[in-house]
Amino acid sequence: MRIRNKILLYFSVVTILLVSTAFIFIFTLFSEYREEEFQQRQRSKIQTTLKFLSEIKEIDQDIITAMDRINIHDLYDEKLLIFDRDKKLLYSSIDDTPVLFSAQILNGLSSDSPWNERKDGLYDVVGLYMEGSDGKVYYGISKAYDQPGYSKLNYLKYVLSLVLLGISLVVILISYYLAKKITHSISYVTRQIVEFDIDSKNNRIVTTDSNDEVALLAHRFNELMERMKEAFAFQKHAVHHISHELKTPIAVLVSDLEKMEGETEIGRIKNLLKVQKENTKSLSEIINSLLEIAKTESGNSLLQTKVRIDELIFDLVQEFNVIQPEFQFSVKYSDNVVNENNLTFLSNQRLMKAALSNLMLNCVQYSHDGKAEIAITTSSEVLQLDFTNRGTLINEKEQQFLFQHFFRGENSKGKSGFGLGLVFIKKIITLYGGEVSYSHNTVDTNTFTISLPLS
Repeated sequence: MRIRNKILLYFSVVTILLVSTAFIFIFTLFSEYREEEFQQRQRSKIQTTLKFLSEIKEIDQDIITAMDRINIHDLYDEKLLIFDRDKKLLYSSIDDTPVLFSAQILNGLSSDSPWNERKDGLYDVVGLYMEGSDGKVYYGISKAYDQPGYSKLNYLKYVLSLVLLGISLVVILISYYLAKKITHSISYVTRQIVEFDIDSKNNRIVTTDSNDEVALLAHRFNELMERMKEAFAFQKHAVHHISHELKTPIAVLVSDLEKMEGETEIGRIKNLLKVQKENTKSLSEIINSLLEIAKTESGNSLLQTKVRIDELIFDLVQEFNVIQPEFQFSVKYSDNVVNENNLTFLSNQRLMKAALSNLMLNCVQYSHDGKAEIAITTSSEVLQLDFTNRGTLINEKEQQFLFQHFFRGENSKGKSGFGLGLVFIKKIITLYGGEVSYSHNTVDTNTFTISLPLS
């Protein structure tokens, strides 16, 4: 069942049931009031008759007949019976209405129980025990039909029924209007969802009201679609990016494997396997870095934490000491490093570690003396890292291609690699608004400088 129909049904049914219950309660109260009020009139009639009979010394039939004629119109279709102490009939009204269980009523009356009431169909039957002014005991029974009371009761039933019918029609119309108004925004959003095109750039679900739950639902749907778009963009971008970036490294690995197929010398095969192992590890790092970079370039935010750059460098130095125990890294702080907070940088630790690791690996591969120096300089705005090693310089002609894909200079001949390390370093540092540059101060000293804005 649709929400509109549910609102219409539930609201209408509940409201009509409540009104019906209230009307039934009113009708019941009025019915009980009618019965109580009519029985009091019967009681009064019995008392008046008993008082009259107790005051006369001798009951005369003519007097009784006259009294009946006077009181015949007091109650409609009434039968009044008066009994003495011995429960002998003293007086009977001229109406011919029968009293079927007068004996039971008389037996139930006493000084301890002076009142008895019963129903005989629509007739009200009451019995009364009373002591007259002369000290004698009398019993009275009255049976009558409350024509005015039942007429009013029927009229009340008719009026309440008409009012209930009118209220029901009004409630149904109001429920239909409210259900339509409440579900209008839901229907509007539903139509937009049906027509939603995830490939459209500016396709968003909009609502007329910005404060209700439907607007919140539309907002959450838009957020979900944005994430899906980002996921699709990341997938498309990552596949394109990774396939482009890995084409050459995979070709190099395949070429090395083909070389191994033609080798028969065990020593040569072991050397090739070692190179292949290093290249595979490097390729694994490339894939991880590419995934993180592609995620960022497709619009997804990276998990960032506060990273102490010097502590990260010392951790990498320890790792290189295990892999390259013959190589030595020295870390120097400039004199202006006085605030430790300037050494803390908000970044993705995995990406930052990959960038620094690649630079340190270059120091290992291209150093002539097995040493490299890392200088840390800070200010209130910039954190600067200088990676310096002694080795073959990169000439000015090659420097313009230094950060391009798969470029390898003259100094890289005979060394393993894919020509992607500096590209990744530049992309990672650029993500955080930093810069990477190359310089040389002497004839054999190479320096790569990373500048990161602390703000």
